[in-house]
Amino acid sequence: MNSSTPGGQVAVRRVAIDRVASRTKTAVDDAVAVEEPLEIRLVYSHPDGRRAEKSISITMRTPGEDAELAAGFLYTEGIVDARSDIASIGPCGPPAANGLINVVRVELAASVAVDLNRLERHFYTSSSCGVCGKSSLEAVAVQGRYDIHSAEMPIDAARLGGLPEALRAQQSVFEATGGLHASGLFDGRGEVVFAREDVGRHNALDKLIGYSLMQDLLPLSTYGIVVSGRASFELLQKAMMAGVPILAAVGAPSSLAVDLAREFGITLVGFLKAGQFNIYSRPDRIV
Repeated sequence: MNSSTPGGQVAVRRVAIDRVASRTKTAVDDAVAVEEPLEIRLVYSHPDGRRAEKSISITMRTPGEDAELAAGFLYTEGIVDARSDIASIGPCGPPAANGLINVVRVELAASVAVDLNRLERHFYTSSSCGVCGKSSLEAVAVQGRYDIHSAEMPIDAARLGGLPEALRAQQSVFEATGGLHASGLFDGRGEVVFAREDVGRHNALDKLIGYSLMQDLLPLSTYGIVVSGRASFELLQKAMMAGVPILAAVGAPSSLAVDLAREFGITLVGFLKAGQFNIYSRPDRIV
């Protein structure tokens, strides 16, 4: 494995075997997606006015859009509610041996009250934790910001079926590596407005929501989100926090994802492809 290359890739060597001739062909260059840890540090005010700095999360991500990732994470975890809550955000500390800076420092406005206990939800609502569905839904319900039940986002079924191809067209790193998840924001015409990629499906969505936050687009009540993989509970939770009325997944949804979508009025689509898909909740938005 060689050093990092531009565009979020790592150069490797691939050897092709000719089984008929029982010999090795000429080696070729290939690429894989970069995966590096990212630490998110939060600077905030205590009730008595003192400023404090705390490391609140470490995630494995594909470098790039790190500020968006941090902003999206803080928003979907209920730590910030608006762009104005963030005074500054940017890389922190010296670069690692490979030249990457793997720490993002987020300084909140002095007026923002921080409840770090909310971050505890992040550690037990993943699909592998074994927490019961009722507890997970209750934990999310207390953080909901928007009434998604009343959101109108009609979209033609044929345009919805064209989203996977439209998303794939914006996955530049996936085309080179085949190893990234993607989340895309689409409008009522079925056009993907912008997309983000990452080795982690939740990171790709946090980047997308973080960009939306910094551009003052939230709530995303007139948009939908399409994801390249399956629809997990965590992805539905993040979409709900952003006020998204439709989440469409190329893969399958989990049972808790379906429960959450039905509870909060999100149209959930799975196994999405041209000409065919399943609707698990709120089918009235699909024309």
